[in-house]
Formats: sequence, structure tokens, C-alpha cells
Amino acid sequence: MLARIGVDSVDDLFADVPERFRLEGLMNLPEPLTEIELQRAITEQAGRNVGPNDRVCLLGGGVYDHFIPAVVDEIAGRGEFYTAYTPYQPECSQGTLQAFFEYQSLACELTGMEVSNASLYEGGTSMSEAAFMAVRVSGRHGKIVVLGSVHPEYRAVLKTYLTRLESTLVEIPCPNGTVDPDEVAKAVDETTACVIFQHPNFFGCLEEAEAIVEKAHEVGAMAISVFDPLSVGLVKRPGEYGADIAVAEGQSLGVPMQYGGPYLGMFCCRSEYVRKMPGRLIGTTEDKNGKECFVLAMQTREQHIRRGKATSNICTNQGLLALRATIYLSLLGPEGLKEVGELCLRKAHYLADKLGEIDGLSLAFDRPFFKEFALKCDAGAEEVAARARAAGFDLGPRFQRVTADDDVNGLSGNSLLLAAVTEQRTREELDRLAAALR
Repeated sequence: MLARIGVDSVDDLFADVPERFRLEGLMNLPEPLTEIELQRAITEQAGRNVGPNDRVCLLGGGVYDHFIPAVVDEIAGRGEFYTAYTPYQPECSQGTLQAFFEYQSLACELTGMEVSNASLYEGGTSMSEAAFMAVRVSGRHGKIVVLGSVHPEYRAVLKTYLTRLESTLVEIPCPNGTVDPDEVAKAVDETTACVIFQHPNFFGCLEEAEAIVEKAHEVGAMAISVFDPLSVGLVKRPGEYGADIAVAEGQSLGVPMQYGGPYLGMFCCRSEYVRKMPGRLIGTTEDKNGKECFVLAMQTREQHIRRGKATSNICTNQGLLALRATIYLSLLGPEGLKEVGELCLRKAHYLADKLGEIDGLSLAFDRPFFKEFALKCDAGAEEVAARARAAGFDLGPRFQRVTADDDVNGLSGNSLLLAAVTEQRTREELDRLAAALR
């Protein structure tokens, strides 16, 4: 084989890898095991994992422990769906295409927008793709304005994408849990392509969404909303407060936490921008026999069209996870969505009130919130999180873990801790947590 490809040794194949990165000697692996011994060893290792069924999970920051009905696993686990890959010859994959079409329809209902793609990778890249789409639509390569209350990891993804592009990223500080729309007005001008805000935001607080959209539109910029899919059972949908593009992390729609991914990037927009939208779009038509069928109506990626006209390098969509979201949303319906939202809201405020009665703990921000809130910990966030862990509860993340910002609302990042309360939590659990921290 080496002779055939024209090299003298295996080492020559790795010539481009700097020597300091190459492994010297054998890897530090244990001795060979029999199948019985290997199975026992792996089982012991797996037993060290701790999941939400073993402890009480109040972790937030973009990934949440929501209830997933058993039928989601039952349908999504069928072989036809579970093993199907991206439909490169799409008309041969009618079942897969119908699932994507149903997902798109539900995503439009959820957001109040006219168009949805068949999904992207996850929330962070969806937000970045929305920013690039705004540049294409507006023709403005000047500024991309993002509020400091947007998830810090999403902002980091966008910043990375922009390192080799013309646009400048402008971040508006968020000292009080939400951003004043007047500060948005000061940051935007005729060179601004878009304003990106999160509602509810990273701290769980509700932004003044309509006012922010208005400030963006006053200078001809597009408004991009990063929203929580389960919040729209209670708060206005992005389309109702005037957003031009709506993106979300769809993990809360029937997708397990599963070690941080893979997840589901939702992407919706107004119909006039459809030609500038990244990803796949599934449509319906009639076959030669006059029967309804599903087709890949648009796919603006470089494998299918000229590279210079491609809207995105994102090559695929999260089909299996979009299917899970489709099943979940069809099970809930509008009333179920509202009920889940109300349960999250009431339980989160119940816990916030209980913890606010404890010396040394208080809400960091005096703002309306949905299911998540930032807790100010006088003894330090790690101390409070550790005490909760010892009692069987997982709180967090600590604010300092996900951002380099040292000061928020005059508070050290060391003192801020996020807590999220979903419909899964019971009053008894929340009372036990308060007792443990008291």
C-alpha cells in the first residue's frame, strides 16, 4: 500500500503533524481482557455516571431537564427513522421528507413566522447563521449588534465566525439582567445589519422585545430573536412582536440532555427572506399520477449550487432530533404547551420565593422571569452549589464558568448562580432544597 501511494513508511503519512504533537511509544492502555472481564469493567465505569434520574436537576444555561413522553422514544426509535441519513436523493425518502415538512409546519406555528427550514445544528450556530443572513438581506457589512444578555456561548460562536469576515461585532453591556432599549438605540446606525436579543435571556429575564425590535427597525436593521420554544405558551411569539428571524435551541422539545448534544437548531423567518435562508426547505407537490408528494424544494448549499451563491457551509440538518420535536409538539398541542409553560413559571417563582427567604441568598435581578433565574450568593456561587450537591441537588451553571465577564449588576461573577425549574420538579423537592440551603 505504501509503495502504491508513493511513500517509504507509515511515518511519512504523518509528516505534516508537528513532532511535538506525535505520540511517542505505546499508549498507556491496560492489559487485554476477556469478554467477561471487559463487560464487567465497562459496566463499573458506566455505573459512575450520574443522570437526572439519580439526582434532582435544576441546571439551566440553555439545556433543561424537561419531561419526555415515552411515545417520543417509541416513534423516533423506529428503524426507518433512526438509521436514515440525509436524503441526497430526496424524492426516494418520502417518510423522512414528510417528517421534515411536519416539523417546519409546527415550527412556524410555534414562532408565528411564515417559513422554517428543516433545522440546523443547534442554537448557537443557528444564531450565527441568522446574523449572516441579515447581512445578505440588508446588504450591510458594518455592524452586528448583540445584547450582553444573550447566552455567552452563543456570543462566543458568533465572535469566532466573524474573525475572518468584514462585519464588526458590537456587544451592549447588560448590567441589570435586561438591556434598556435606549441603549440599543445608541448602538445602532445605518451600517447595522441586525440586532440580536434573547427573550427570555441568559439570566432567565424577559427583555422588552417589542421595544428592541422597534429600535432595530428604525435604522433599517433586522431584528433576530433567540427564544425558548416552551415560553411561547405564555409569552408572545417572535412573529407577534415583530422579529424578522427567530432562532432557538430545540433541546427542550423532547430531546434528552445527553451530555451536551447533539441538539436541534431551529430557524424561522419571514417569507420574503426565504431565498437568503440557510439549510433545507421541504415542500409539497404532485407526482405524475396526481398524488401529493414531498420534495426538497430548496437547498442553498455548495454541494447543490455554485459555491459563490451558497448561503451557508452548513451541509445537513438534525433530522432525527427534528422528528423528536415534531412528535413532542404534536403530543402537547397548544393547550399542552401552555400548561407546561405555566408549570415551569409557577414552580420557578415558588422556588425563588423560598430561596429569597434565606439569609445570604437573593434574586440577582428585579426583573420578570420565566423558568430560570440568577441567584446572588453572598457566600459565593460554588459554596452554594456544593451545599446543594451534597443534598442531592444540581444547581448551575455558575456564571463565571460560562463567561469571562467579572462584573454584572455590580456583582462579582463568583457570586452568581443560575437555577432552572421545569415541570418535572415537585413542591417536595423544592422544599427540600430550600431546607438544605437554609
